[in-house]
Amino acid sequence: MSFKRVSSTAGVMAMTGALLLTSAPTASADYIRDRQWVIDVIDFKKVWAESQGEGVTVAVVDTGVDGSHPDLTGQVLKGMDVTGSGDAQDDTNGHGTGMASLIAGHGHGTNSSAGVVGLAPKAKILPIKASSTGDDYRGDQWAEGVRYAVDEGADVINLSFADPSAVPDSKGAEAIDYALQHDVVVVSGTGNDGITGVEYPAKLPGMVAVGAIDESLKVWKKSNFGPGVTLAAPGVNIARADTTESSGYAEGSGVSDATAYVSATAALVRAKYPDLTAGQVINRLIKSATFLDEDVKKVPDEQYGYGIIRPYAALTKDIPKGPKQGPLAQSSPSTSTNSGAASDDNDSTSQVAKKKKSSSGSILLIAGIAGAVVVLGILFAVIRSRRNGGSSGSGSGSGTPSHGTGYPPQPPTGYQQYPNTAPNQGYPTPPGQSPQQPNPYTQQPPHQGQ
Repeated sequence: MSFKRVSSTAGVMAMTGALLLTSAPTASADYIRDRQWVIDVIDFKKVWAESQGEGVTVAVVDTGVDGSHPDLTGQVLKGMDVTGSGDAQDDTNGHGTGMASLIAGHGHGTNSSAGVVGLAPKAKILPIKASSTGDDYRGDQWAEGVRYAVDEGADVINLSFADPSAVPDSKGAEAIDYALQHDVVVVSGTGNDGITGVEYPAKLPGMVAVGAIDESLKVWKKSNFGPGVTLAAPGVNIARADTTESSGYAEGSGVSDATAYVSATAALVRAKYPDLTAGQVINRLIKSATFLDEDVKKVPDEQYGYGIIRPYAALTKDIPKGPKQGPLAQSSPSTSTNSGAASDDNDSTSQVAKKKKSSSGSILLIAGIAGAVVVLGILFAVIRSRRNGGSSGSGSGSGTPSHGTGYPPQPPTGYQQYPNTAPNQGYPTPPGQSPQQPNPYTQQPPHQGQ
């Protein structure tokens, strides 16, 4: 059964002055690098002082990844083509190469100052080609790709597509469960229709479901929302690598791009904290996220989830590990959604159960039924105090996936030479905002996903 990619509405888009930056960033001589507004908002250099994703493998299940692109040389492993056409690095669509560049692109030229740079430039990319056109995915094939990625040691799996057939009893769902059981962080987008309903596979239990924000750091109008949204990340007017274009680059908007940035953030955390489980990595992403000045009444929010990613905070904030299964674990005889995002201890639900059993037994021996009632009341208070305020990351609702529109060529500049940019051109400060004001994205936010 075929399905559609949760891709990007791609094209050449004019950059605006909507960014809430401290001031215009220093201009470079590279046209493509100057269009990467996310670099300044997230402050890549500050993040890289903590982690660059070294030693981590991110599987990109997509249209393949062209490892010959100058911004990806040396980053792309052999991978697997589950479509049967042959080569996982033969990307005739460009989408997979684009996602890989946002995750692990290293740029090129002098001091790597040209081209696209990813958020985790030292992570490795394991390409899984599951589509040739971006629309001809098959559930059994991408499921095979996910299992291959797990068996090859992938730490993070990026799924920038939607699959209406990936219901809980499908092969795709079984493959996702296989990945989660083997301690892999799996990330997918919510959908590009601007409607209520998170798409599959992002909707499946344990998945990190990602929505997109624009340059004003507001939820993108086409980003699907509703129960099940986990995080939000930049996904509008995103410059990325694309060897199907004459310039080698394209620009687009969609939850696909946001998904790639969340996958990259997970790679950064896994590199710095190799002892954390996949669930505990997700816990750091959630606990460090921000709502900025949004007046969020309930967490997770149906648009932002637990908030917008803050990679630097995810790497540096003092966040207890939390339960091994993480905040997105589903209720079962051995786990509970109560040990989710807001849990600040390392005790598991089973440990709480042991305490309950021990205390109950002691009271029954000492004081009979009356004493048992008292202690059970105390236990109830203890357990209640350990509960988190969030709910599971999965949710209900579905949406209709949309096709990408292709990636029109960038200006015919080639890989190496780009038009010079006037000094301090960058992204102007919005009218009425003082250049001295701090970047709200990097501030301690008034609301956090905790």
